[in-house]
Amino acid sequence: MVGLVGVVLIAHDVPLASHLREIERDRLTTSIERDAFTIGGQISPALTTAEPQREQTIADIVGAFDVDSSSTVVVVDRNGYLISSTDPTHSLGDDYVSRPEIAAALLGNPSSGSRPSVTVGEDLVYVAVPVLSGAEVLGAVRITYPKSVLDARVNEQLRGLLIAAAVSIAMAIAVAILFARTVSRPLEDLRQATDELASGRLDVLAPESGPRETRQLARSFNSMAGRLGNLINRQKSFAGDASHQLRTPLTALRLRLEQASEAAATNPDATREHLEEALNETDRLTHLVEQLLQLARAEGSVLQATNFDVAELVNERIEHWTYLAAERGIEIVAEDVVAVQAMTSELALREILDNYLDNAIEASPVGSRIEVIVVQEANDLDIVVRDHGRGLTDEQRRNAFDRFWRAPGDSNRRSGSGLGLAVVAQLADAAGLRVELRSSPSGGIDASVKVKRA
Repeated sequence: MVGLVGVVLIAHDVPLASHLREIERDRLTTSIERDAFTIGGQISPALTTAEPQREQTIADIVGAFDVDSSSTVVVVDRNGYLISSTDPTHSLGDDYVSRPEIAAALLGNPSSGSRPSVTVGEDLVYVAVPVLSGAEVLGAVRITYPKSVLDARVNEQLRGLLIAAAVSIAMAIAVAILFARTVSRPLEDLRQATDELASGRLDVLAPESGPRETRQLARSFNSMAGRLGNLINRQKSFAGDASHQLRTPLTALRLRLEQASEAAATNPDATREHLEEALNETDRLTHLVEQLLQLARAEGSVLQATNFDVAELVNERIEHWTYLAAERGIEIVAEDVVAVQAMTSELALREILDNYLDNAIEASPVGSRIEVIVVQEANDLDIVVRDHGRGLTDEQRRNAFDRFWRAPGDSNRRSGSGLGLAVVAQLADAAGLRVELRSSPSGGIDASVKVKRA
């Protein structure tokens, strides 16, 4: 900020100072020229008088005129001879006609400028004007200043500009320090919070202070830290639960294989039975691993929404599960399923319906039926998979979407991993859907998923 203000001041004040210097020099030159004409006008009558009265009268007029002490006033007659001077070292009667400015003034031409002076030892700024009586030139008046004196006066006038520039720089420094502290302190707090997060403190929060952009950055950091903490905690919990759940089928598989190995030589029938159970445990383990992978892929993801026909998808999934349900004597029917468009992830809805139908088939008694109902609401579609099983209590329905949760009595079910509804919850979260389990009028379960209408 200070550098920027400095560049602006240089770009603005340097040309301005040069321009003001020229203006001030012209103003001083004009002032000197005015004084010279004034003196010339006052001494014009005296130049026609006889000596020595003429010299005394002119000396009195020049002496009475308010001129600067650093200036020198010289009066010459029409022939260029000195008749009066404010410099006591000058001798009356000296010939000044050799001075270019005097010669020009005696010809009736005022002149001004600067030239080197051997006598003074530096440059002189001069103004020489003729003394006129009508059209007749009676003499000339010259006023000179050392150029250094004139430059000092010009610089004095420019001192205000320099003071203004210095004040601007000082204000820029003060504002820059204040701005730097305002910005750097929240950034330093954010950096410390980042270091703490990197060291493993997942509950760290950055203070939301400072400018608007810094507050937004702190809010984004806190949101990121919160999501990261939740993700890591979920991953730790997931790893612990998964290792526990995998341990059971692996242990059972090992026991079955050991028993088959021991009975291989003496009891072929027992060996065959143990191997069949080992295969069942392998199937259970495979199913569990597949659901763990599906859950891991769904967790934390955001699924893209598309526009599709819900009735077409529902009928497709019913047809897919009809054969498995028929093997168990269960009928799947569609109720109130009409063509209607939805805007969500088709993949997520397909997986959710598959899990609902799988659970409904497992929970339904032989000879019952499963209804798939689509209820059209104002902005949503409520897709319900209704079974006629024994149902769940309120507490069980609340816990059903937890990982590895299984209803009492299902812990030994071969296909039950306790992950199906956990996958449903993750997919719903990724696709922006709402899922819940409700008690159905028949005493079973209404597994519901609400979808946004297109």
